[in-house]
Amino acid sequence: MREVPHTSEVHVMATTPAGRSSVEDLRYPAGSLVLLAGLPGAGKSTLLDRLYGLRGDEREPVRAGEARVIDSRQSRNWWARYLGPVPPRARIPLVHTTHVVRIARALLKGHAVVAHTRGTWPHILYGFAWLARRVDSEVHLILLDVEPRTAREGQLSRGRVVTSATFARHCRRWRVIIDRARGGSFPPAASVTILDRPAADLLGAIHFDERSPARRDG
Repeated sequence: MREVPHTSEVHVMATTPAGRSSVEDLRYPAGSLVLLAGLPGAGKSTLLDRLYGLRGDEREPVRAGEARVIDSRQSRNWWARYLGPVPPRARIPLVHTTHVVRIARALLKGHAVVAHTRGTWPHILYGFAWLARRVDSEVHLILLDVEPRTAREGQLSRGRVVTSATFARHCRRWRVIIDRARGGSFPPAASVTILDRPAADLLGAIHFDERSPARRDG
């Protein structure tokens, strides 16, 4: 098990080769917000499904011990009951706003959170880092770094394909984020773990320390 240091410094915990990864379990401080980021189709939801037994039809955050597992599909499924005739692209702002609100609400209640996020929207990371500081918590990133072709194949397999122009923008922004993370200059995060697809397949669990009795129990 790899324990993430309890510091405010940025740590790129792993950049993995095609072989076996040294990161099979990850541990974080109690009450942390762990954001799983990557290109559309990189496999973020697939990883959450495997780690937490999600089916993909959930409408609410899923409890995993003291943690809350929050995937954007949950918000999309919740709104699907009311937005049937609304085109999928028109639903995006509402779905993502709901997703962000759910993450913030769980963090404010003192829960540890593991959440899917759009990794190419850095302003969201800064917003969550600000909120985490307000509740004496930390933001930690797991960056699922795959080749654009692999991410495109993932979009096709899930049946939700972003336009070529949109995907190209995601790829450009993602490259900047990865380069900054590898260089150790990613200020919103207390730690960064970079996983390629083979390493993500080997990740066994995400653990959180036990909560101190002195802390609020949310």
